[in-house]
Amino acid sequence: MRHAHIALALAGSIALLSGCVNETTGPFTPPPVPPLQTEVIPNPPVTAVPLIWQPGHWNWNGSGYVWQPGVYVPQDGHGNLFMPGYWQQSATGWAWIAAHWL
Repeated sequence: MRHAHIALALAGSIALLSGCVNETTGPFTPPPVPPLQTEVIPNPPVTAVPLIWQPGHWNWNGSGYVWQPGVYVPQDGHGNLFMPGYWQQSATGWAWIAAHWL
């Protein structure tokens, strides 16, 4: 008889706790991207290849944001607009879209 009361209490506790977990845990809400850091853009290096300044930006490493300083990159193969990284929601959840050229 005592074991039945313990089992019933345990089952009730598990049901209560599982209901609490479902109510308090929701979909992942990504943290806001921090403000951009101020950068001093240096003069470009002298090269035979045309260069374009790729501004510094935040990247998500799976647990937090990491600042990637700006750098000159070859202009060939890049668009005219640099898009900072951002979070995008889809049917399966949130995905980090890394910074890229458009």
